Amino acid sequence: MDGMVSIALIVAILLGGGLVFGLTDRRNFVPGWLLVALLLVVANDAMLTSLYGWLPQAFPATQWNWQGKALALALSLAIAATPAFGWRRSGLTLKQARGSLAPAGTALALYALFFVAIAVAFPADPATPETLAFQLTMPGIEEETFYRGILLLAFNEALRGRIRWLGLDWGWGALLSSAAFGLAHAFAWTAEGGVSFEPVYFTLTAVPSLLAVWMRERTGSLLIPILAHNLGNSLPHLL
Repeated sequence: MDGMVSIALIVAILLGGGLVFGLTDRRNFVPGWLLVALLLVVANDAMLTSLYGWLPQAFPATQWNWQGKALALALSLAIAATPAFGWRRSGLTLKQARGSLAPAGTALALYALFFVAIAVAFPADPATPETLAFQLTMPGIEEETFYRGILLLAFNEALRGRIRWLGLDWGWGALLSSAAFGLAHAFAWTAEGGVSFEPVYFTLTAVPSLLAVWMRERTGSLLIPILAHNLGNSLPHLL
């Protein structure tokens, strides 16, 4: 129950943000796509939680949520395969935009330095083999496919106004998808304690998320964001 209330509140926050952005630029606002984006957030959360615990755990002895991540990834890939999204438009391609590798490499280095600083400031516990295997694979593959893939595309379709900055045409989708990522890591509701929000953790997730959006949009692919994400998650355990 707590998880469902949490995701409902997150969706309400994103809906409010989407409506504010959309109604200030109505000519570029497509409400149907905003609804699609919010439904994606709900569906992703349902898969991550194995339908909020209703599905039996196939790997009950494992430390990490392999099942939830696998279900969420499978759903994202299925959605990306539909004509409304498409593999290429969702960033699921190995092809990199011409001239993008050098600037994307610089962004990747900045991303890594950010997480080195986090690792130094917040040392992690010694990693088990399962922890390393998980952090080197699932977070980047699943979360980038969702947040910088299909969710970013849906928000960009909902809010089509663009501003040129740092060599890219940015839309409000970059902010909303990054906010969704930050909220997923920093916002929760429990019956005992009510709303819980960790602004520091939100910042430490939403800010690199914007950098990942830049890499994805600049290269036209999720490949480098996935590599960066898994590197960032693993660095605290490797340093």
